[in-house]
Amino acid sequence: MRKSERARLRNVKRKEAIRQVIRQIRKHLMAGQKQEAQALLPQLAKAVDKAAARGAIHQNKAARLKARFMQLVAHAA
Repeated sequence: MRKSERARLRNVKRKEAIRQVIRQIRKHLMAGQKQEAQALLPQLAKAVDKAAARGAIHQNKAARLKARFMQLVAHAA
């Protein structure tokens, strides 16, 4: 297997970890479960920071994702 292919698979895995947490947060917010969504924010931050540190996503995108979801959870009814 080529080195670039291994790197691509690692990056896909890291991005999927982010998407998985985002789906859970959105599911809880749609159900009106703000506390559960709030509890997932550290998990999102960890996944995003890890992906940014290893180059799977840009650092600005990581900051933008964290800020948007923290704001979304904070303003949830």
